[in-house]
Amino acid sequence: MVSPIPPDNRKVEAVRAALPATAAGIYLNTGTAGPLPSETAAAMAEVSEWEVRTGRGAAAIFEARGQRLDEARAAVAAVLATDIDSVALTHATSDGMNVAQWGVDWRPGDNAVVGSLDHIGGLAGLYAVRERHGIDLRFASVADAPDDDAAVEAFERSVDERTRVVSLSHVAWSTGRVLPVARIAAMARDRGALVAVDGAQAVGAIAVDPDALGADVYAFPGQKWLLGPDGMGAAWIRPSAVERISMSRASYLSFERSDGAGRSVPWPQARRFESSGFHAPSVTGLARSCGWLAMYVGLGWAFGRAGRLAASTATGLAAIPGVTVLTPGDAMATLVTFRVSRWPAEAALDELGRRIFAIARAVPSLDAIRLSVAFFNTEVEIERVLHAVAELAAHTPETLPRRPALTILGEGEG
Repeated sequence: MVSPIPPDNRKVEAVRAALPATAAGIYLNTGTAGPLPSETAAAMAEVSEWEVRTGRGAAAIFEARGQRLDEARAAVAAVLATDIDSVALTHATSDGMNVAQWGVDWRPGDNAVVGSLDHIGGLAGLYAVRERHGIDLRFASVADAPDDDAAVEAFERSVDERTRVVSLSHVAWSTGRVLPVARIAAMARDRGALVAVDGAQAVGAIAVDPDALGADVYAFPGQKWLLGPDGMGAAWIRPSAVERISMSRASYLSFERSDGAGRSVPWPQARRFESSGFHAPSVTGLARSCGWLAMYVGLGWAFGRAGRLAASTATGLAAIPGVTVLTPGDAMATLVTFRVSRWPAEAALDELGRRIFAIARAVPSLDAIRLSVAFFNTEVEIERVLHAVAELAAHTPETLPRRPALTILGEGEG
């Protein structure tokens, strides 16, 4: 861990130096893909070069891959402060959500309940289940719920004795709202439903305890707040739910040799739900990024700093005339979503990129801009963003004074 002796600004400098992409602009899109640590990129390159030099067919290669998978599971378990046996590696959040959604023995008349703020990555599996099994897919209307009580009531109205799965986001990808997962999960499990939680905007951004939240399956990606490579993710699976969830697909990683006769049986742990085809450098990259966050940065420090910066960003935006903050201040994590009056979101986002090199994203369904505020952002960056947004809010796209565009040379250009 970085020494706690230097002041906060020196620690931020050290962290940013290890994240080269933070020098490319004001990086506010970790909710889509976080900046890759140099250490992670170097570790991935080392594995790739080793495979090129030695090939990939030797028995030692397969043994090494198994060790890397174990290291990645352990690194993820450390971030969640949980047991390694509760962690299954995946290729994405959707893979983890599919474990619960396809692991049910669906029957005619069954239903699943999802939150109306859920991302398609968490919903896609249930759309497919509905197509194949004809289940009733119900949406709990939490988008307009003014508080946690109303959000819980929205789920309560939709969940009944035929509800087999309740699926919801921990942090809404669009508005940044933190849902009362523990209360919803307790109600759902009391009524016999499996609870699948999409943690894509939570793990690595805020402290997460899936056991305390009451999830049966808690899925998340590697490339967002964990700052890992694309194509990697993980799922925490409650030990008591492992036997309750059917294996809807399997691979050689799902089985262990259990006796002297050489017979293979599914692992009695979460890893029974793993698929195969993991990219060895990316497995190493996920483990290295998780370790970098936990041991070099320090998770407690990262969570605290990101939370404070996000809150100050939301407060600053709310104080600008013509700006509407959509993220509830009393239920926020590290995403801040807002609108600028008289500005289409895409146009405002383009202008912020042109003026201050802000790297963020639009939420088309809300015609809003989403900022992903992370521990590596600085107060100066946030001030620049607030100043630029205020300038936009004081004008329309037609009246805003023009500034020459600064073109970043793309790949292949001199």
